[in-house]
Amino acid sequence: MVHLDDSVSFLASGLLDAAPDAIVGVRADGRIALVNAQAERLFGYTRRELLGEPVEILIPETARALHPDHRASYLRDPQPRPMGLGMELAGRRRDGTEFPAEISLSAIQAPEGMVITAAVRDVTDRKRAEAKFRALLDSAPDAIVGVLGDGRIELVNAQAERLFGYNREELLGQPVEILVPEAARAVHPRHRTRYFADPQPRPMGAQMQLAARRRDGTEFPAEISLSALETEEGLLVSAAIRDVTERLEAQAERERLRAQAERKRIEAQLHQSQRLESLGQLAGGVAHDFNNLLGVIINYTAFVSEVVAAAAERDGGEWEPARRDIEQVQRAAERATQLTHQLLAFGRREVVQPRVLNLNDVVRDIEEMLRRTLGEHVDLITLPTADAWPVFADAGQLEQVLVNLAVNARDAMPTGGKLTIDTSNIHILDDVAMERPGLKPGRHVNLRISDSGTGMSTETINRAFEPFFTTKRKGEGSGLGLATVYGIITQAGGHAEIYSDVGLGTTVSILLPAVDSVVAAPEPISDADVLTGGETILVVEDERAMREVTRRLLARNGYQVITAAEGHRAAELAATHPAEIHLLLTDVVMPQVLGRTVAELVRRHRPGIRVLYMSGYAYPVLAHNGTLDPGLTLLGKPFSERVLLAKVREVLDGPADG
Repeated sequence: MVHLDDSVSFLASGLLDAAPDAIVGVRADGRIALVNAQAERLFGYTRRELLGEPVEILIPETARALHPDHRASYLRDPQPRPMGLGMELAGRRRDGTEFPAEISLSAIQAPEGMVITAAVRDVTDRKRAEAKFRALLDSAPDAIVGVLGDGRIELVNAQAERLFGYNREELLGQPVEILVPEAARAVHPRHRTRYFADPQPRPMGAQMQLAARRRDGTEFPAEISLSALETEEGLLVSAAIRDVTERLEAQAERERLRAQAERKRIEAQLHQSQRLESLGQLAGGVAHDFNNLLGVIINYTAFVSEVVAAAAERDGGEWEPARRDIEQVQRAAERATQLTHQLLAFGRREVVQPRVLNLNDVVRDIEEMLRRTLGEHVDLITLPTADAWPVFADAGQLEQVLVNLAVNARDAMPTGGKLTIDTSNIHILDDVAMERPGLKPGRHVNLRISDSGTGMSTETINRAFEPFFTTKRKGEGSGLGLATVYGIITQAGGHAEIYSDVGLGTTVSILLPAVDSVVAAPEPISDADVLTGGETILVVEDERAMREVTRRLLARNGYQVITAAEGHRAAELAATHPAEIHLLLTDVVMPQVLGRTVAELVRRHRPGIRVLYMSGYAYPVLAHNGTLDPGLTLLGKPFSERVLLAKVREVLDGPADG
């Protein structure tokens, strides 16, 4: 409270008239004792009209009845302070209009007694700006909550009311933690303090999944962006809060659909792999029986051919038609033999003898033959990579792959085109390997065969590796070309895939695992000049016709032959035969005792006997992962007389078994 020595009239000096706010002095009885020039302008009265009048003429009618009590309350503690904290105040002009007001009170002691001075400010413009700001806030799509440094809520927009379920009045002045899930409330003040120390606009908890809490206690996932502004109350941090429940649900649904599609794709690939595996088992069984039949056909036809040839030589041309007929039978048997090999290769049931090799060498060795196969109308381009990693595979089978693919490409380019064979080193990542059943991550060599032909539809690609599936006309193809490729590459631990589109050509991509070994040149194979002999051979074969033809082939070339239809009989002969038995020649797959067991039984009586296995389907007995077990020698069925004799001499003349 200020004490004045001069009269109240002195206070109405030019100093008060220069004040920006309207100033009205009121005595204890409510009469106006002081008015400055700004008060005249604000209220529309002259100073003469106001002096001595009750101050209530400047107060809206709705508040006049309460005003004397407010004045009396202030006089009991006349300290400078804003009037009506937390209340919306207003003033009344002479014309009866009202305006929002901000009023600050103080008191002075004049000779006439206590005078309450009220500094009155018209805040219409500010209220209008606040209303505009409020409208902008309320129209914002996000909930906006303003928080002061002590954590109290100072600002709430309409969307925040709708999102959290509180009225604005229920939130203002409350600690912001009521909107924070209980599990995060303890650490929230620390986060708030950290942000107030560096109030830069940024998303809150960029690496965290945030949540907020509604009035009813339910929680929802939230995305929160923070910014700050200076206010009369101090620094205010504004949080724009968005409920991302629908977005996360949509994202989860997209992920579910993506996972479902991926699962279906992998299931389809697995189903195709299982279907091809089943077909491979069937092919192996068919090839086993068929090879025995072919062995009989090939060799008995050879016997007949010899007789016919001799007769034709004696009697001239009378036997020539018969000789040509026999040649047709022999050619058909050779073709059937190739088909059985293709069946076994497709089914990954053919026993192979792989070695460490360079794919560039395989391509180079067969390049000229491929050019002859393709013809002059197809341009062959080879693009070997420098320093190709070595792989472990059967060179002969890889050549068969290249031939099959070249023939397919040639047929797809009837009017000419381009065939490109290239190699490259490639690292297969885990996620790529997971998408392709059977493919393992790591280093691989990629062999690609690309043509500019007619291409394939998606339906054709999905069935291309199936045996006997072909798009060629009847009689033009067996449907085993790509099936053989699939079997050979899969048996080698690799992966084959087709990329194609109708009219845009086809690329077959083959991935073979790289190895760390050094490429070694294969040992040269020399044909023995002398294929006959006089040693004793024990032949074990359950198929009577095959057993007899084998005996006959050996006997007519000087060998002493003992035969047995099954393993136990072979063991009896090994125990009772009075002379030395030099070689056991046994079939691998037999009903009672398998060939490997036959060898064990015979060696109990003849420890030093050499063993030569023969089979058209030795895969499940003599091989691991399709590779012939070390120390074993295999004669593949069907075989010709020369092949049989060469293999027999190889085993008899080679090092003794360990």
